[in-house]
Amino acid sequence: MSNHVFIVRPHPTIHPPPIIEKNMSIEVKHLSKTFGSFKALENVSLRVNDGELVALLGPSGSGKTTLLRIIAGLETPDPNPESEILFHEAHVTSSPVGKRGVGFVFQHYALFRHMSVFDNIAFGLRVRPRANRPPKEAIRDRVNHLLKLIQLEGFGNRYPSQLSGGQRQRVALARAIAVEPQVLLLDEPFGALDAKVRKGLRDWLRRLHDEIHLTSVLVTHDQEEALEVADRVVVMNKAKIEQVGTPEEVFHRPASQFVMEFLGQVNIFRCRVREGTASLGGLTFEYPNYQDSSERDATIYMRPHELEIRRHQQNQPGLAATVVRLNPAGAFARVFLRADGVDEIQVELPQDQYRDLSLSPGDLVFVYAKNARVFVPDFVI
Repeated sequence: MSNHVFIVRPHPTIHPPPIIEKNMSIEVKHLSKTFGSFKALENVSLRVNDGELVALLGPSGSGKTTLLRIIAGLETPDPNPESEILFHEAHVTSSPVGKRGVGFVFQHYALFRHMSVFDNIAFGLRVRPRANRPPKEAIRDRVNHLLKLIQLEGFGNRYPSQLSGGQRQRVALARAIAVEPQVLLLDEPFGALDAKVRKGLRDWLRRLHDEIHLTSVLVTHDQEEALEVADRVVVMNKAKIEQVGTPEEVFHRPASQFVMEFLGQVNIFRCRVREGTASLGGLTFEYPNYQDSSERDATIYMRPHELEIRRHQQNQPGLAATVVRLNPAGAFARVFLRADGVDEIQVELPQDQYRDLSLSPGDLVFVYAKNARVFVPDFVI
């Protein structure tokens, strides 16, 4: 019989799931990987803590999938005496994929079309060596628990062709969990689904993770997905890690211009900085890192919701701009403006403020910043 213990806990939306107790930290050190002349990873180090869900986020070619495949054992890093892969402090750098205890969920389901939902989930348990294979009753109980967990109780006799895309992906996830992996790796698991289904599944995945606490790494290029689902986000670019932090940290305190531009909508303004002050039209911003008396090029970043619009100038100067286009649909109204030297400024306003302003295309207004981030290229004093 399996020694796995199932603990039942009430939940308002999910059936009581089994608790997976094999939490494992993951740590990689100084990993590099090249494919011919293409450098996919360059000296990457990262730690994923026990029971944590970490998202690897970045554009295509940034290295996130390569890093995931190396963690799984599907790829090997370039030879380097400093390179290490550890699961719960144990070296697995040379271990084959079958020995790492990894559950893998791909973008394209990879279900066996000729097998029922029940048999797909049970597959990994049934093909174990006889000495390690649970008895039929234990496999049946395990699969039934998982069907409840993925909210597909009663679907066990159906075939993949009889399921929606979202249901198939939940079956793929249950199959990965069935073998009680030490870590769960998800490679763009919702990438093949439409936006509405994807939103529902990522909410469900977050609730699922809160129940089973299985150490998980999720690869995604969807910013919203990473920020909503993950405990921490690893932003990657050009084979390197740009920043690691909580969703709040990477969004509100970006460590680089790339992170600022990659995460969410942002207005980008070119300006000049001198003696700790950056200037943009009538607006000024402190940048104490640069105290030189000579001027340098700088870039100011402001997100649409961090800007305010006023009909008249306040006690301090604002940036004069002209209303170009209005889009009041949604929770926030979007106002598109144009100013001297700036092609377009996008501002998001609460609906009550938008109504009070009563804007029309062609109106002259003044823009004020509630928050801004200034980046200046490296300089030598």
